[in-house]
Amino acid sequence: MDYEQIAAVDLGSNSFRLQVGRIVGNQIYPLDGLKEPVRLAAGLTPGKTLDGPSQLRGLEALARFGERLRGFDGGAVRAVATNTLRVAKNGPQFLVEAEAALGFPIEVIAGREEARLIYLGVAHTLPNPRMQQLVVDIGGGSTEFIIGRNIRPLRLESLYMGCVSYTLRFFPAGRVDKKGMKEAELAARAELQTIVQAYRDTGWEEAVGSSGTAKAIVDLLELNGLSEAGITRDGLEGLRQMLIRAGDAGKLVLQGLRPDRVPVLPGGLAIMSAVFKEFGLERMTFSEGALRLGVLYDLLGRYHHDDLREATVGNTMERYEVDRQQAARVSQTALELFQQLVPEASDAEHPDRQCLIWAARLHEIGISVAHSSYHKHSAYILANADMPGFSKRDQGRMARVVLAHRGKLERVSPMTREERDWQLIFCLRLAALLHRARDDAPRPAVEVGFGEKGFHLAVDPEWLQAAPLTAAALAEEGHQWEALGIGFRLRRPKAAKL
Repeated sequence: MDYEQIAAVDLGSNSFRLQVGRIVGNQIYPLDGLKEPVRLAAGLTPGKTLDGPSQLRGLEALARFGERLRGFDGGAVRAVATNTLRVAKNGPQFLVEAEAALGFPIEVIAGREEARLIYLGVAHTLPNPRMQQLVVDIGGGSTEFIIGRNIRPLRLESLYMGCVSYTLRFFPAGRVDKKGMKEAELAARAELQTIVQAYRDTGWEEAVGSSGTAKAIVDLLELNGLSEAGITRDGLEGLRQMLIRAGDAGKLVLQGLRPDRVPVLPGGLAIMSAVFKEFGLERMTFSEGALRLGVLYDLLGRYHHDDLREATVGNTMERYEVDRQQAARVSQTALELFQQLVPEASDAEHPDRQCLIWAARLHEIGISVAHSSYHKHSAYILANADMPGFSKRDQGRMARVVLAHRGKLERVSPMTREERDWQLIFCLRLAALLHRARDDAPRPAVEVGFGEKGFHLAVDPEWLQAAPLTAAALAEEGHQWEALGIGFRLRRPKAAKL
């Protein structure tokens, strides 16, 4: 489907942002943007749960975004959540209310996926993307580091340090002194030392900062004569000394210091100073590109059939040496069965169709670990691997379907409640069963359906009589579904009907 306008929602640890863009060819032109300083990370308790006030701030912001997005098609909006909702134990409960307030699904993305999307946004704003760039994005709860050239990232990392979390940890009640600044910088440098050597080995020609912290520092340095252009080492040191002398960011009298940045400036400045020292930087430019722009371009790529998820599935199959012929057989049969259950899945962009195909293509990746209980290994890899283009929710759903494609269904019953997920599982289980021989021998026509009493299928009785192993497997399949309270009826109509 073609859209004239698309939108991205970024549920960051410091700010929630909405970006609406207009599509012209392969370019996106910003039309409208909203920002809400929610400071979600400030509401993360020591027990890693979100407190009530932070949740309320988030829900109110999303309700306002939802009003702006009223009338948008579901496929034209993508909402992503970052570090705070990655770590919050009550994040899943909050997301239920958040999605209701926004009116669209929200994906919690992994750190490296966040880094990839940030780079995609930055790369589309760089004057010379052919140069090898080091991109640093200091967020509220995490900081992303990317080395890339053109629109291709070469290195991606996400470290658990951000302007909100570091301000709360090292500058309680907003107090800033030399001791606290030194401790914050040393803590950040310790985190950076885990990645800096690999990044130096890869190398870069230019350093680029993106998002709110970098923007705030650039404005403060340039508007107050601490730097002629961009962020410099000397400028950072000058700002650092001014902040320590003031003793509180709220007491700074500087041009360009926005009220929403005052509460998180000390932590952001400490992290940026540590980045300059560990990476040996003298200067950093700024890019307006950020996560939300990357989300828009990633969404655009999916419409133009340049879906990174397809490339990720292909690379994963290659990495785990998947039997591609068997994967093709199972995915084709599973799709044929699913289209009988859900006729609208004939649309190539149907999300359930895509999930089933990817799960079918990847259901045997665990064999590379061990053939015994390989479906468990497959599910673990899918749930925990870095898979560019996929959200954690996407990966979790594929993992559940793959885990359930063989063996006892009771194992996944507590994890799977959606009726549509059971339909995906049914189709993948049946396809894997029908292709157990792993050859291209003709399989029988199979008719399937789903109703109030559960699943039913019809198979040529003559073929079934000549395939006692499959007949026994189908009988056992009935027991598995009935143990869950879901009907499974096997009919043997006359072959002519099929």
